[in-house]
Amino acid sequence: MTGPVPVIYREPERAARIALIAESYARLLGQPLTGEASDVLAALWASPLAIVAHGTETDPIFFFGNAAALTAFETDVEAFTRIPSRLSAEAPLREERQALLDRVTANGFIDDYAGVRISAKGKRFHIGPAVVWNLADAEGRRHGQAACFAP
Repeated sequence: MTGPVPVIYREPERAARIALIAESYARLLGQPLTGEASDVLAALWASPLAIVAHGTETDPIFFFGNAAALTAFETDVEAFTRIPSRLSAEAPLREERQALLDRVTANGFIDDYAGVRISAKGKRFHIGPAVVWNLADAEGRRHGQAACFAP
């Protein structure tokens, strides 16, 4: 599913939020997520790791899923970027998922998450170990959370 970065991800406001995925990861974990890429969006899109991010809405919506994540979730960019992130876990597992997100909020990141997710077609799949981290700009304002895992 790789190829050029989807046009929706190149929209300036969304592109700035997506760039925070790599910036926040490097700041919190002390290592780059994308290496020394000159085009961070292209590097995130083509990463072999599945990378997803949601915003800070009351019911957070995914605003980014790279090619590997879209394959894992069996969906496309347009559909994925309209999904509340809580729906990536089955109803009985949503409480566990919320506890994870609360831990990330408190600690900045975690690198030991594992769990089950559900694709758009209803297929269950395991993720983990996954890194989950807060997205924050240089002033410390929160913009959501992101995760990466080997698909």
